[in-house]
Amino acid sequence: MTFSIPLDEIEFIAIRAQGPGGQNVNKVSSAIHLRFNVPASSLPEEVKARLIALAGSRATKDGILIIKAQTSRSQEENRLEAIARLEALVTEAAHVPTPRRSTKPTYGSKQRRLKTKSERSEVKAGRGKVMD
Repeated sequence: MTFSIPLDEIEFIAIRAQGPGGQNVNKVSSAIHLRFNVPASSLPEEVKARLIALAGSRATKDGILIIKAQTSRSQEENRLEAIARLEALVTEAAHVPTPRRSTKPTYGSKQRRLKTKSERSEVKAGRGKVMD
């Protein structure tokens, strides 16, 4: 299931990028902070809950998801990268994990386990002191 996120729910803030870059990095605000208010968004409630859990430290305690993109020197490319990362997170949160069904070990697997245990036991029992 895919969800399209309206651009009016996303807030972009241009900031100065970190790291090397000479004069350019000191005067151009090319990095992007994408802020997405998850509780106020148009996503379904179960997707919102999974998205906040999936975001981890990228989400504030108020439920605002912050993504920082600064790999490119272009502000527009960083904006597109931040949107792509948000869409990937939402797509992953929209995937409902299949519940695990518990199963019992088969008769054959129990027999193999017991056989290897007894073989190992015999190896260890043979390590005792040698009597004359």
